[in-house]
Formats: sequence, structure tokens, C-alpha cells
Amino acid sequence: MANVELTSLAKLPTLSKLRKLELSDNIISGGLEVLAERCPNLTYLNLSGNKIKDLGTVEALQNLKNLKSLDLFNCEITNLEDYRDSIFELLHQITYLDGFDQEDNEAPDSEDDDDEDEDDEDEDEAGPPGEYEEEDDEDDGGSDLGEGEEEEEVGLSYLMKEEIQDEDDDDDYVEEGGEEEEEDKAPEAAVAGIRGEKRKRDPEDEGEEEDD
Repeated sequence: MANVELTSLAKLPTLSKLRKLELSDNIISGGLEVLAERCPNLTYLNLSGNKIKDLGTVEALQNLKNLKSLDLFNCEITNLEDYRDSIFELLHQITYLDGFDQEDNEAPDSEDDDDEDEDDEDEDEAGPPGEYEEEDDEDDGGSDLGEGEEEEEVGLSYLMKEEIQDEDDDDDYVEEGGEEEEEDKAPEAAVAGIRGEKRKRDPEDEGEEEDD
């Protein structure tokens, strides 16, 4: 909630899991006791650029037991003599004030911490390794099945063509066989005719012999 002309924290909702709160560049001058009631687990609080003038206002932050970093940069309170020593003495739980500890060591970049948190969230959302590989395998299986169906269709059409060709061959065989049977019957009929003629002639021949 940075730079939104906020003058009071009275309407701040309860955010028990909130760890970092940005309130910089507003017009807040007091009422900080609300933070301990509504956001008890804060570890980072940025109040820079507000209207905080004295130590009495900051004293309300003693109830934020998990607070590690406090930023009051560009507040009037920073003009007080022994400002840093006074804040560290008043708020024993904090490690960093305005980005530095009591030994003037700079605090880790909060943006790096945010990036690490985001990376962890991305890994959690990505799911366990191998999940996408299984999906890919399923997709491959589906494509193999499709290829198998195509091969099956090709095989059926090929077999149907073979059956049609076999039927045509059978018809040709029957026709040829019929012709051969007719050809076989023709000599038999001719022989039968000759025998008939011989039988007809035999009685005549016998009559002629009797006449003789």
C-alpha cells in the first residue's frame, strides 16, 4: 500500500499470515499498535516517507515479536540524535533498520528473497517431475493407436481386394471348366452317334445276308 495517501491504519483487515507490509510514502503519523493486532506475524515493515516524528510512536511496534526489518527512512524521526541506537534499544527484536544492522552491514536484498519465494511457488505449481513426461507418453500412445487403426483399415481393404480377385478367378475357372466339359461331351456324343448308326445298319446287313 505504498504512496496511496493513507493517513490511518484503523481499517486495516486482519492478515495473520502476512509477513511483509509496504506502507511507504503515505501520511501515517501514529496508530501503529493496530499492526500488532491485525498482522502479528510481520517480519518486514516499511514506513519510510511517512509523518512519524518521535520514539513514542514507534514504541507500539514492540508487540511485533517476529519483526526483523524496519524502514523509517525519510521520516522526521531520523533527525533525532542517536536515532539508530535509540531504535535498536527500543525494539530488541529487529535486526535491520533502514536496510542496515547495528554493525552497518547491509541487509540482503528483499527482491532476491521475493524471487526465491516465487521460484519455490513455481516449482510447487509445476508438480512432481515426470508428470508431463507421462502426459507425453499418453499422447504418443494415442498416436500409435491411430497409426494402428490406419494400418488395420489398410489391411481390411487389401484383404477385400484379394477376395474380389479370388472370386473373379473362381468364375474364370468355372467358365473354363464348363467349356472343357462341353468339349469332353462332344466326342462322346459323336461316338454315341456312330454306334447308333452301326446298330441301325446291322439289321439291314443281316437282311441282305438272309436274302443271299
